Amino acid sequence: MGLKPIADRIVVRREAAEEKSAGGILLPDSAKNKPQRGVVVSVGPGKLKPDGTRVPMQLKAGDKVLFTSWAGDEFDARGADDILLMHEGDVLCVLG
Repeated sequence: MGLKPIADRIVVRREAAEEKSAGGILLPDSAKNKPQRGVVVSVGPGKLKPDGTRVPMQLKAGDKVLFTSWAGDEFDARGADDILLMHEGDVLCVLG
């Protein structure tokens, strides 16, 4: 993919949207909600503090995360769907 985040930013691949409702009804694309879960693809080196040191990142590539619905900016990478660029602070938790 070739995306290398900077500072405290991360690259997340959003999970695929549910194809069926809880009752088994097939959902058209217009009715699907965008999932708020994804997998961290890559992380930046951490935020730079005023004294020149870096705050270490709490996330790592491969972590499954839950994030807010407004988090990040969608990025259209070649052949890769549902890629988000966001700050580490936009992540609510790591899923087990």
